[in-house]
Amino acid sequence: MTLRGVRRSFGPTTVLRDIALDIPPGQIIALVGASGSGKSTLLRLVAGLDRPSAGSVTIDDRPITGVDPRCAVVFQEPRLLPWRNVAGNVALGLPAGTGRAAGAAAVRTWLDIVGLTGFAEYRPRRISGGMAQRAALARALVRRPGVLLLDEPFAALDALNRLKMQNLLLEVHSEVATTVVLVTHDIDEALVLADRIVLLEPEPGRGSGIGAIFEVPGPRPRERSDGRLTALRATLLDRLGVPEPGAAPAAEVLVKETVR
Repeated sequence: MTLRGVRRSFGPTTVLRDIALDIPPGQIIALVGASGSGKSTLLRLVAGLDRPSAGSVTIDDRPITGVDPRCAVVFQEPRLLPWRNVAGNVALGLPAGTGRAAGAAAVRTWLDIVGLTGFAEYRPRRISGGMAQRAALARALVRRPGVLLLDEPFAALDALNRLKMQNLLLEVHSEVATTVVLVTHDIDEALVLADRIVLLEPEPGRGSGIGAIFEVPGPRPRERSDGRLTALRATLLDRLGVPEPGAAPAAEVLVKETVR
């Protein structure tokens, strides 16, 4: 995926400006930034749910001009249809033209992967929030998207279920290495999941641009207590305006790219 000179304005207000980013196939990118920095706006542009005021977004050198079948989105809320069972909700993600037998097999496969095999016939009201979000993840992945877009998908979950969903995402990604763009406010989540962290920084009157791109050290799965992650966490929090007292920032070598 490639973004070149992407800008999004709403009337006289510019939200995003001069966004340039290359995302290699199979990489997990985390978008972080203060509230109002344009993270979800950028995700909507990538998903084809909105169009940039200037610039372009392409996948495999083909532009995104509208809702794109190469992408799938998981939102903060599961957004399951209450009148369909879990299997029926997952089946909504199947590509158009999928045969009945092939579709049923794909749904069973993904329910098994996300640990919901025994709940296929349950309606959404009968399952927990964590299970509902697993169903939403299966619905997105059943279409085998080239790009998986996650808009704070675990933010509404309690701490334990959030950790479980992060581990599940890593397990799924190890089997189906789709490209992932994750919007999150959780710095620790970004450090555990992402290959690179893209920091969006607003500039008064000009909108947000990419302030820095950080390479996350170490292969996944990562130890959350890794000192390198702790140092990078301190750097990110400092850039976000919430420095940790006494924390040592990461060495500058961890900054992959800085856009001025």
